[in-house]
Amino acid sequence: MKEVKIFVFRHGQTDFNRDSKFTGFFDAKLTKTGTDDAKIVAERLKKEKIGLAFCTSLSRSKDTLKEVLKYHQECKEIIEDNRMIERSYGDLVGKTHWEIVKKFGVKKYDEWHRGWNARPPNGESFVDVEKRVKNFISDLKNLLKEKKLNVAISAHGNSIRLFRRLMENLSIKETCSLYIPYDKVFVYKIKI
Repeated sequence: MKEVKIFVFRHGQTDFNRDSKFTGFFDAKLTKTGTDDAKIVAERLKKEKIGLAFCTSLSRSKDTLKEVLKYHQECKEIIEDNRMIERSYGDLVGKTHWEIVKKFGVKKYDEWHRGWNARPPNGESFVDVEKRVKNFISDLKNLLKEKKLNVAISAHGNSIRLFRRLMENLSIKETCSLYIPYDKVFVYKIKI
């Protein structure tokens, strides 16, 4: 039996993150600080072996992964998979958190921002994101059994929140309250 590692990390800060705007599927770019965040993640993973990597179609995920893989010439395969993409915020995209509070109130903001079942108008709930992340994890485990490689996943705050829930067996309350830093790596060991 062999043990492989899954390294999951959030993309670096974007201009939308910096400005407290709902981002969702919008392709916000990394700030200078965001590139520095990615370099910190790269340093944290420098001594690990990574044979396979995942990113989403958004440039913030790809650009963060690019920094990490500068130290990993052994990584020969990068897979783009949008099951680990950010949560869709629908009609809230591009609006600041404060604009939503002013227009709809704190209760509605809290419900849309961190509520479990609440979908922003034309967006996704955490329940919706969990379904696609669960499907991703199932396929990932099967792929790791076949490839037997360590894997890096450059993802987004909300998909990581649900990834952590599923991998760490967290409660809904714990999941909704998680903060996912830009410069941290979550490591999971899987026996295959």
